Amino acid sequence: MDSTKRLERLRERYMNGDLDRRTFLRLLGVAGLAAGITGGPLAGLSRQALAEGMEIRFDGWGGVVSEALRQHAFNPYEEATGNKVVDRTFGGEEEVLTGVRAGQIGDYHIVHSSGVSWYKRWIDADMGVELNLENIPNMQYVIEALLDPYYKITPDYLSAVPYDYGTTGIAYNRNFISDEEAQEMGAMLTMHPDHQGRIGGWSEWVTRIWYGALHTGQDPNNIEDIDAVWEKLREHRQGLLKYWGSGAELMDLLAKEEIVVTEAWSGRVAALQQEGHPIGYIDPKNSYAWMESMMVLKGAPVEEAEVLINFMLEPETSIAVAEGQNYPPSLDPSKVEMTEKIEALPAFDPSGTLSNLTFADPEYWNSHETEWKRAWSRIERGA
Repeated sequence: MDSTKRLERLRERYMNGDLDRRTFLRLLGVAGLAAGITGGPLAGLSRQALAEGMEIRFDGWGGVVSEALRQHAFNPYEEATGNKVVDRTFGGEEEVLTGVRAGQIGDYHIVHSSGVSWYKRWIDADMGVELNLENIPNMQYVIEALLDPYYKITPDYLSAVPYDYGTTGIAYNRNFISDEEAQEMGAMLTMHPDHQGRIGGWSEWVTRIWYGALHTGQDPNNIEDIDAVWEKLREHRQGLLKYWGSGAELMDLLAKEEIVVTEAWSGRVAALQQEGHPIGYIDPKNSYAWMESMMVLKGAPVEEAEVLINFMLEPETSIAVAEGQNYPPSLDPSKVEMTEKIEALPAFDPSGTLSNLTFADPEYWNSHETEWKRAWSRIERGA
C-alpha cells in the first residue's frame, strides 16, 4: 500500500470515528505522512523512508510484556507503516545469544535485553550496531541515569535504547507478614524463621548471590567474603519450598499461598495487587534494580529498527506499554507527565534520578560470572 492510499485509509477511519484525533495524528507520524501536518517529534518520521513490507524480528519475554508491546506498539506500527513485527518469545537472553552464534548474521534484529550487563556481552561479542539517534528523536525523553551506564561501555555510540526498569525486591503475603514487620526485617525477610518451608526464591544466579550479599551485610557490587555468601545461600535453601523459574510460576505460587515470601519482580507483584491479592512489596537497602533495553543486533534493518524504536518511545505508546506490563517506562517524569497507574507501580521513581536504586556493575558481575554460576549451580542442586 503506497503512502497516498495509507493516508486515505487513515483519514477515512478518522472521519468515521474509528480513531480519535491523538491516535490519528500519531499514526500519521509513524506512517511518514505528517510533514507539514502535525509537527513535533513525530514529524521527523515523515522524513524517513520505510521499506514497504519489511519484516522486523523482535525477541522478548512473552506473557503480559509481549502482550502489551503487541497491543500498544506493534499493531499500530504495522498498520501505519505496512511493515511487520515478528515477535518471538525466549526463555532467557542466553537462548538468543546461542541462536545468534548458531545462525546467520541478520537472523535476529531487536532483543528486549536485560540491561547493562547483557549490553556489554553483546558488544563484547561484536553484535552491536551504531544507531543514528537523529532517527530516534524521542530519545530526548529518556532518563539520563539510564543512558549513562550504556555510554560507559560504548562512549561514542549506542546499540540499544533503555525502555523500562524495575526491581527484584521482596514480595510477602500480608495475611502472614505485616508491612511493619517486612520493613523492620528488610532483606532478612526471605530468611524468616517462622515461615520455613513456605519461602520461595528466583533461581537466577545474580539474584541469588545478590541477596546472599545482602544477607551477610555486604555490598553486592563489592563482595569481600564470597564464602559467607555461599554459606548463607545454603541456609536459605533449607527453608525453601522451591526456586521459581518464571514470572508466571512466581505469581501462581504467591496467589495460591504456597509461598508467603520470596524475591519477586516488581511488575509481577503489581499485577497480583491489581488482581486483589494481599501481597506487599519492599525494596530493602541495596535492592536489586535493573533496566531493560531495545538492543539492535548486527545485520538488522537498522533504519527500520530506529523508526520502530522511536515509535515505541513516543510517550503515549511507551506509557500504554508500561501500564500493560506493570514496569515503569524509561521516560523522565520531569519531561513527560505520567499516569496515576504508572506512579503507583512499586519501582517507579518520581524524581527521574533513580538515585534510590542500586544497579549491578556490569564489569564486576561479568568478570565473576563463570566462577560464580558454577558455584551457585552446585548449591542449587544441594551440594
